[in-house]
Amino acid sequence: MSKYVITIARGYGSGGRTVGKMLAEELGIPYYDRELLRLASDDSGINEELFAKADEKIKKSLLFRVARRTYKGELIPPDSDDFVSNDNLFNYQAKIIKELAQEQSCVIVGRAADYILKDYDNVVKVFVHAPLKDCIKTLKDMTGKSEKEIEKMISSIDKHRAEYYEYYTGRSWDDAKNYDLCLNSSRLGFDKCVEIVKSYLDIRFR
Repeated sequence: MSKYVITIARGYGSGGRTVGKMLAEELGIPYYDRELLRLASDDSGINEELFAKADEKIKKSLLFRVARRTYKGELIPPDSDDFVSNDNLFNYQAKIIKELAQEQSCVIVGRAADYILKDYDNVVKVFVHAPLKDCIKTLKDMTGKSEKEIEKMISSIDKHRAEYYEYYTGRSWDDAKNYDLCLNSSRLGFDKCVEIVKSYLDIRFR
């Protein structure tokens, strides 16, 4: 297959973003994370800052915890009062993700990309995780915060990621059935995680 996409979901502190960047560099393909916000902004004409703030708005919303807006692909037109709603901002990000998957090989981190591209045959879906103690150590070295502060931060961010994912997909974020590969970055190390994904690409596509 000439074009393929690697989507990476990851626990906070597991190094999933690092694995994604390493994969993109070794494979010579683009890497997308927050760049998706700019692309969605350019496509929709909606201020990029609104995309950046959308996750936080959803996080604080009571409706987010009790409702579900499973993504179906529709876009809300500009003349609607809901054009800049959180759901439509997600829809535009999803539109960009689908266009990228059709146009080029790339690595996409987060944004429920594995679900958005669930019907695409050229997608490898990866979940990167690590034991809590190892995530704490990694983040302590990076941030200098106390272990108690970091543990609270990991719990909060992973909870939000799980809720965000379930809200838009109707699925559990950390369910292995959603992914092709679930990699323990602590046990394997980043280099071996990259090696495993590359080997999987070779076996499946080449």
